[in-house]
Amino acid sequence: MPILGIIASSLPAVTTDFESIATVTVGSGGSSTVTFSSIPSTYSHLQVRLLARSGRSVGSSAGLYLQFNSTFLTAAHQLRGNGSSASASGSSGGLGNDTLLICVPGTSAGANIFGAGIVDILDYANTNKNKTVRILSGDDLNGDGGIQINSGFLNSTSAITSLTFGSVDGAGNIPQYSHFALYGIKGA
Repeated sequence: MPILGIIASSLPAVTTDFESIATVTVGSGGSSTVTFSSIPSTYSHLQVRLLARSGRSVGSSAGLYLQFNSTFLTAAHQLRGNGSSASASGSSGGLGNDTLLICVPGTSAGANIFGAGIVDILDYANTNKNKTVRILSGDDLNGDGGIQINSGFLNSTSAITSLTFGSVDGAGNIPQYSHFALYGIKGA
């Protein structure tokens, strides 16, 4: 007989679908970029979970950029909200390090305020299709801040073997204690 309701929801979940590949915690003095390289092609998808700040001084629009195999996304869409307004945008023609893909606070925010983000890279090792990414990120600056959802397209069928994060516009180092964790997601 199946277990239903409250009893079923209280059972511990056992999952082996996510495997830790690597983690980086930025040390003293910060780092101009955080890179995961030599990513194995043995998973179906990748996920990066991060708690970070940007080296850029602008408040909630400081943010991080992201590169795949040293290449920027070809196109992206963005939905952003800040508690009082929302906006949507899209860009194509090749994005650069001036493209805010991950919403985290900058150096003008309080010293202990970090933003959170989840980056999903789908079918990263499949050499028969172009790559897509989805990103959910945000920060809370005690009355300011924002949440952001991005989807992106990389016009490349090459397997993704490296990921690089940096401060938007290359402005300053990613501050100390920023933490990035890369996971591989197994297929069915």
